[in-house]
Amino acid sequence: MTQVLVLAKTPVPGRVKTRLCPPLTYEQAAEVAAAALADTLTTVTAFSAAHQALVIDGDHPAPAGWRRVPQRGGPLAERLVNAFSDTAGPPTVLVGMDTPQLTSELLGEAADLAEVDATLGLAEDGGWWALGLRDARHANVLRTIATSTSDTGVQTHAALRRRGLRVALLPILRDVDTTQDARIVAAACSTSSRFRRTVQAVVK
Repeated sequence: MTQVLVLAKTPVPGRVKTRLCPPLTYEQAAEVAAAALADTLTTVTAFSAAHQALVIDGDHPAPAGWRRVPQRGGPLAERLVNAFSDTAGPPTVLVGMDTPQLTSELLGEAADLAEVDATLGLAEDGGWWALGLRDARHANVLRTIATSTSDTGVQTHAALRRRGLRVALLPILRDVDTTQDARIVAAACSTSSRFRRTVQAVVK
């Protein structure tokens, strides 16, 4: 079976989702981030995985039964590589906290590594929302890729292919960077979603 990692930052006002400010306050942006993380953790908890690990920047607790792994490194690329190496074992899928519309079905696609070496979910802003690797050592390709750019996802795909890996592309998702993103993603979430309720309350 595949393990699932959630790379996240503790939702502290002024440290998360600051691109939502203004119009949101830092406190409201942290509420949105906390809701996105909560929905993501709920979805991953319900998914049938070998293990689940919260790879966290800060002191946010992991759900019951989860492993909690502190993020290591400076730049995001380094922290991503370390997330894979610090949890190395079974095939691994890493997701972030910015796609609360994540479903068990999408996780299932990301975790389907039986016939491929990697799965990659591109994001609409040019990044990626999921990376699955049969062998965690292949995460080293991320060290040379600039993060948070309009072609991070494309560059990641190309680097995996250059390594000789068979890569399956997943559906493209929108992550939450702006209030417009938040509204669109909230509409894609279920009516029971904490993220959806929070966005409806604070994003006008």
